[in-house]
Amino acid sequence: MAKKKVKRIYRSNKDRVLGGVCGGVADYVGTDPSLVRLMWILGSFLWPPGLSLYFIAWLIVPRNPKHKWN
Repeated sequence: MAKKKVKRIYRSNKDRVLGGVCGGVADYVGTDPSLVRLMWILGSFLWPPGLSLYFIAWLIVPRNPKHKWN
């Protein structure tokens, strides 16, 4: 039986504004990073812990090893 390739989420350096979390989520989901950023900002206004979750994700989600990081 063949092994399934595990899809992992990484922070993006290509589509990065602050920490690369939204760019990484957009890459994982297969959508536009601007849409993810907009949804995250609107979600943070409606649910204030959303901003804290962004910073927690910034600490926990690893950098994409395929991207060049400074």
